[in-house]
Amino acid sequence: MLDEVLPQVSLRLPAPGEFLDPDQIFASAFEELWLEIGFGAGEHLAWQLFRQAETDGPAAFIGIDYFINGSAKLLARLEGSTALERLRLYQGEATEVLAVLPDGSLDRVFILFPDPWPKERHHKRRLIQSPVVDRIACLLKKGGELRLATDDPNYLAWIMERFHKHPAFEWTARGPTDWRRRPVDWPRTRYEEKALEQGRKPYYLRYNRR
Repeated sequence: MLDEVLPQVSLRLPAPGEFLDPDQIFASAFEELWLEIGFGAGEHLAWQLFRQAETDGPAAFIGIDYFINGSAKLLARLEGSTALERLRLYQGEATEVLAVLPDGSLDRVFILFPDPWPKERHHKRRLIQSPVVDRIACLLKKGGELRLATDDPNYLAWIMERFHKHPAFEWTARGPTDWRRRPVDWPRTRYEEKALEQGRKPYYLRYNRR
């Protein structure tokens, strides 16, 4: 299935100096465009895709992951489903896609359990850096939502520091437990289950674009 379907759903970047046209990415028109960076084995992305397809929801998706195994597992979950019509995949660095999407083109962004690169000398490799935060701020529509999750307390502090003081983002938590409980439309992933089994507590952050 991978050899047959992956070319059909692969996102092709435009020529240098040009931007993607969200209306031309998919065969059908969709009202919203959602992006997941680092979808892993695809549990969350597949769940969201099925939910949109089954309810005739408004969203189509771009999924970005560096590893081919993740794409293979995701496509296996979606085999034979019309949800594939809503999906485009990119294998490579997330920054390559962020750079060519037009400003204000995204309605929702998911960054779930990114690699924390826990050693201090590796912090420069973390996805959440000021340039990426600034770019997501440009890409999200007004009122758009960013969802992040981590089970690493050090990375949690790193993420919160960069998004809390950014003028474009508003943290949606209204109580002390809001960011410790997973919303009902946020399915548990295999990585999350493993973290819980090992005694690590996940944190769930949601920000709105001001």
